[in-house]
Amino acid sequence: MVSFRKSSNVYFFTAINLNWIKLLEDDEHKKIVTGSLKFLSDNKRIKVIGFVIMPNHIHLIWQILEHHKTENVQRDFLKYTSQQIKFNLIKNNSPLLDDIRVNAKDRNSQIWEQNPL
Repeated sequence: MVSFRKSSNVYFFTAINLNWIKLLEDDEHKKIVTGSLKFLSDNKRIKVIGFVIMPNHIHLIWQILEHHKTENVQRDFLKYTSQQIKFNLIKNNSPLLDDIRVNAKDRNSQIWEQNPL
């Protein structure tokens, strides 16, 4: 059994694909997510306690390590995985490109829903 002090910065985190699109069925996209988690872990920003990748969302239990802000780690994780998944969709001329198009002031596509849980 693992126990954590209240100040240990362990969080349950959920990120959902835009409109519940099944972007994470693709093994390449799963590798992008796990690769990003490995990078953050190797760079001593997080400790991954557990995760599950579903076809259209992910659940993480992670510890944000000392000297790192939760919002910065989340932002970097979501930004990197978004960019890489989008690049993969473009490379493969995926029909899902139409599904991630948005009409926002600051972007023309979106992978993750705003405001992850």
